[in-house]
Amino acid sequence: MVGRHRTDEIEGGYPAYEQPPSRRKSAGPGKVLVPLAGAVALAVLLGVAAYVVVNKDTTGCSGEKVSLFVAVAKDIEPAVSEIAGRFVKAEKTVDGSCVDVAVKGADSDGVAAALAGTGGASSAPDLWIPDSSLWLSQMPPKSAPKVTASLATSPIVLAAPKAAAAKLAESLEPSWTGMMTAANAANPDGLASKVRVVVLDPAKNAAGLGALLAGAGILRQSGDEGSEELLVGVLRQLSESKVTSPDNLFATLSKAATRVPIGVTSEQSVWAFNKENKNAAVALYPAEGTVNLDYPIITTTKDPESAQAAKLFTAELASAASRKTIQGYGFRTPEGQGSVLTPETGMRAEAPTALPIPDAKTVVTLAQSWKRVGLGTKLLSLLDVSGTMALPADSSGITRMQAISQVSTEGLKLFPDKTEIGTWIFSDNLNGAKVDWKETVPVGPLAQQIDGVTRREVIARQMTQIKAIPTGNTGLNDSLWAAYQKMTDEYEADKINTILLFTDGVGNDDPSGGITNAGILKRLKSKFDPAKPVSVLVISFNTQGDENRTQMQNIAKATGGTAYFPETVLEIRNIFLQGIARRLCAPNCPSAK
Repeated sequence: MVGRHRTDEIEGGYPAYEQPPSRRKSAGPGKVLVPLAGAVALAVLLGVAAYVVVNKDTTGCSGEKVSLFVAVAKDIEPAVSEIAGRFVKAEKTVDGSCVDVAVKGADSDGVAAALAGTGGASSAPDLWIPDSSLWLSQMPPKSAPKVTASLATSPIVLAAPKAAAAKLAESLEPSWTGMMTAANAANPDGLASKVRVVVLDPAKNAAGLGALLAGAGILRQSGDEGSEELLVGVLRQLSESKVTSPDNLFATLSKAATRVPIGVTSEQSVWAFNKENKNAAVALYPAEGTVNLDYPIITTTKDPESAQAAKLFTAELASAASRKTIQGYGFRTPEGQGSVLTPETGMRAEAPTALPIPDAKTVVTLAQSWKRVGLGTKLLSLLDVSGTMALPADSSGITRMQAISQVSTEGLKLFPDKTEIGTWIFSDNLNGAKVDWKETVPVGPLAQQIDGVTRREVIARQMTQIKAIPTGNTGLNDSLWAAYQKMTDEYEADKINTILLFTDGVGNDDPSGGITNAGILKRLKSKFDPAKPVSVLVISFNTQGDENRTQMQNIAKATGGTAYFPETVLEIRNIFLQGIARRLCAPNCPSAK
């Protein structure tokens, strides 16, 4: 696959939506909407080439004109501009004045933010055609405008290089279930070892959000135990493989890789790519059906003349000629008809089964979950190396120390290179008299070099060499307090700040005294700041005594954290996913039992 597309190496947000100055009236025949010098300045200000003013010389229009500014999703802008050209030539009038139409391709998320009052723009277009009504679901009810009609549809599909489609078929049936399985961070040795899923950023692209909603809906319907953990694993994995645009997505799919790449995008974007790249990609239609991008037509102006102009243009958009134009650009009609979508162009002619768009609450919840899962992580791992860690962890015979080593190595795979992680070990008197803890790897990005190797490699090597101290006691409370002070003092607002405590739950056993069990709870409660939360997650092996379990739970609860009590090593992967899922509710998550 080749073409004029950027790679996805540089990721970034879309610029804030900008609108040109509002003009309700424009000059007479033969003149553009604004003077030439102003138009050039406006184009520079907008920084886009997608702003099209449609006002040709006409024979029957004279005097001032009513101007209509239309902001549209960038993929459908060429089609709407063509329709607007015919509309203006038809000399439609409002109170005797002809209508000028200015069409601008705009990012739907930026316009939605402007209309909701959360973006950088102070005003709105007269007519808005985003790629999906999903954007309206995320707006406050009072600011969400009403939809007049749907201009077009485009199903959300899976996409793959044509050359790799046959190989992909050996591993994956096109389905949301298959996509979710392949994108599960908790099972890197399963389907994910053969297939790489690339998704358009759901925070900026409705196709990405619609795909997540479809996949999550299928998971919920299955009723399978562990479906929530699977969803968290998918969100975590896709947060690291997202791209910002279809151009970036197809560039990524074209790269040679050991795993077969599969993208999630709109059917129309596959058609548009194939039009310029000799049908190098194929659209794969999920077996369960899919969510459609529905391109709603929304009148936002309050001006009476502009509103009447919007009504006239909306009627033009619904005409048979306009539907033909829309289909010619790779879209389907609202009823699912497409004229250029054929097997020869990598599509199928019949429309897939349409899944309903979820309610606003479901959309908002998943969108918020996506944003929180994508936050960075700063984690200090506090490892118990006291004598009791040499005891068996479970019936398999491995020691508790070996179990911690294994699960830490597994858990490390779930974190991307930008994650900041460090490790301390604790027992008693490790770093001098009454200093029970010792820093072994300072907190920092996993990709950062330490003496010629990455921090990830340093931690992984440490986990293979760590051993319990046969005569070591458990200076838990003093060590935890030192770690908590450090993490709160070095709190980073753009990250989830966490202490991960690995222990066997025997509790504090420090002959030299130190902080009592009641004392550590008092200090943690006093230090915890909900505005700058540092939570303690406890993974406590083979903890049987009620008193010890209660203390571990109280430690976690004091900081908005959670205590886990696995009985087998196999439970750990899910525990790590539960820990990742906590960022969806932190710092008010329930404690594990």
